[in-house]
Amino acid sequence: MAAELELGPLVDWRPVSAPARAPIVGKTVRLEPLDPERHTEDLWEAAHGPDHDARTWDYLGYGPFSNIDEFRSYVRTHAESDDPLFFAIIDAATGKAQGVASYMRITPRDGVIEIGHIWFGAALQRTRQATEAIFLLARHAFDDLGYRRLEWKCNALNQRSRAAAARFGFTYEGTFRQHMITKGRNRDTAWFSIIDGEWPGIRDGFERWLADENFDESGQQRASLQALREVGGPGTGGSA
Repeated sequence: MAAELELGPLVDWRPVSAPARAPIVGKTVRLEPLDPERHTEDLWEAAHGPDHDARTWDYLGYGPFSNIDEFRSYVRTHAESDDPLFFAIIDAATGKAQGVASYMRITPRDGVIEIGHIWFGAALQRTRQATEAIFLLARHAFDDLGYRRLEWKCNALNQRSRAAAARFGFTYEGTFRQHMITKGRNRDTAWFSIIDGEWPGIRDGFERWLADENFDESGQQRASLQALREVGGPGTGGSA
């Protein structure tokens, strides 16, 4: 027993599969494998149109882009990647791509996967669709593929990303100092995670929040995601 405690507990574990290059479909949004022919123009409009969010690219390792041809090259390069595996976030009501997210650092042997390279166009930010997009990625990783650990990382200065991680139920684990140099600047990286034992309570909170009855006639939430996650009681993860 003593030796087992010193080495860590044994686990009954078999490697899982990497996520497939296939759509992930929800009620208000669907995630389509990134395709330069289908998605470039919508994403260009979302990221650089007249109502764009000028802060979109502040903490990403690329962008902003000076023209659509440069942007198309970015989309094409990312569409060809398997890790990260990129998805366009499609608003089910309009059929338009409004943002991007990916699975990355995919490690089937250990059951670890990360959600990253996330950016939402202004029309997608702070919407039911944006929250459902993250939920679909998390649910697919845990429930369909069987991963043990889902990670979220961001520049430690990126307060919007840190707040989003907490809202979604991720637990802050610490900061890697001088982790990267991004666009010529130092980046300290904040690490967050959800593990499989926490996921059922977090999933229930997402499902309560996304339910039609949680939204009024104007589409405004009746209860926050944090409040509905807390309904599940202790062990539901997160620091929000």
